[in-house]
Amino acid sequence: MSDNLQNRIFTDTTSDDRFEALALDIFRFQASQCAPYRQYVELLGIDPAAVSSVQDIPYLPVELFKTHRVWSADPDRQAEAVFTSSGTTGSETSRHEVAVAALYDESFSRGFEYFYGPASRWSIFALLPSYLERSGSSLVWMVERLQAQNRAHGGFFLYDHDKLTQELQKAAQNGEKILLIGVAFALLDYAEYLETHGIQLTLPADAVVMETGGMKGRRREISREEMHTTLCRAFGVGAIHSEYGMTELLSQAYSVGEGLFRCPPWMRVRTRDLQSPLTALSAGETGGIDIIDLANLWSCSFLSIQDRGIVYDDGSFRVLGRIEGAQLRGCNMLIE
Repeated sequence: MSDNLQNRIFTDTTSDDRFEALALDIFRFQASQCAPYRQYVELLGIDPAAVSSVQDIPYLPVELFKTHRVWSADPDRQAEAVFTSSGTTGSETSRHEVAVAALYDESFSRGFEYFYGPASRWSIFALLPSYLERSGSSLVWMVERLQAQNRAHGGFFLYDHDKLTQELQKAAQNGEKILLIGVAFALLDYAEYLETHGIQLTLPADAVVMETGGMKGRRREISREEMHTTLCRAFGVGAIHSEYGMTELLSQAYSVGEGLFRCPPWMRVRTRDLQSPLTALSAGETGGIDIIDLANLWSCSFLSIQDRGIVYDDGSFRVLGRIEGAQLRGCNMLIE
């Protein structure tokens, strides 16, 4: 059954009805096979066999990745990849054991192509110092493999702004499609470098500058609007794109500007009532973010996230910041 579910993730999500049917099948599979999710469902008094609508599927608090093995594969099977969150000094980090690394590769490759076309058409330049300086980053894994599809230019530049500038200018002169992706603080650092040295990049009209969020304690937190205004001015682009992903997910949402994110077909987002976390909110209401990621077949596809957001009628959404206090209600039910 499980192999059949994996084969359906990218083919049976082309309509709402097919997505719901597959989501229900994956829910029942994970409620049986994933120990912490099974326990959580039992503590909520939910009979998986009686759940007939995707609206009634419970979402596992994402914090459980810090304290439990969230694993739906054979217990004796070895993970092909293990991703860990960055965390802060002294804090617990999430650990996502990935049973089938090829499933992650297919998810992010298809997701990128869904929004931007094949990665082979892009020269991808990366400023991800905080991720490169540790092991277990799912973002570094993704960017490395997207870059490998086009070796013309691109690569990781850490703090080498001189080299990055030279390579960007070469790619621009060659007429290449340019994607500059970076964690927010690193892009702002590079913007300051350009200003300090009096450099105005001349990027192609179709160049994309994409931030992955996060100051990681390196800079003062500023609003997304302020950050995007600064970056647009520095890089001479009309909009800043964004990627929304995390250690605990194998799929990503993307924004092509103004912080409005959209999901690939095998991913869905809703909001929940922060005072009653099992209660889903209607479109247009602000609440905690819940995510369905069907590519998480071998861990858990139904997660309550620590971010606040708003979801619109067409399924697009905005992220409004972290939930104050961070600890979601319901998590303590499984922490011993």
